[in-house]
Amino acid sequence: MQIRTLLVGSAMLALLAGCAGGPGGQGTGPGMDSAEETYQGTLPCRNCEGIDLNVTMAGDAQSSASDRTFDLQASYRGHPQNPSDENYAGNWELLDGTADNPEATVYELTPQGEGQTYYFLRLDPQTLELIDPQRRRFQNNEMLRLNRL
Repeated sequence: MQIRTLLVGSAMLALLAGCAGGPGGQGTGPGMDSAEETYQGTLPCRNCEGIDLNVTMAGDAQSSASDRTFDLQASYRGHPQNPSDENYAGNWELLDGTADNPEATVYELTPQGEGQTYYFLRLDPQTLELIDPQRRRFQNNEMLRLNRL
């Protein structure tokens, strides 16, 4: 089972249950604070105890596109099928605004090869939150947050 399947399933479930949307996030700046930042958190999982996510982004908003890179590792805790860890790498872009807050900062992470594009809202320099492709927050947004190491 792949993280993109679980994330898409979770997003669809949330949308079907009327959970999309919510208060707008507060972006805090036009890019990352340093040349490399790592964020970690555990996302909900229907069939397991959680998906441990580790995202490292290199570069900053002024870097060339080829220097703005990311690595994303996902590990399933307590999954009955014991799937192997998933690893994605690619480039990130800085986007302005969400559906509710045009001033918010959003990171768009696009993996090389196969894999879905991920969108993270920057709540503050220490916190990212997974949001949907239309840049909307979920009502269960506290469960979708990654904290900076």
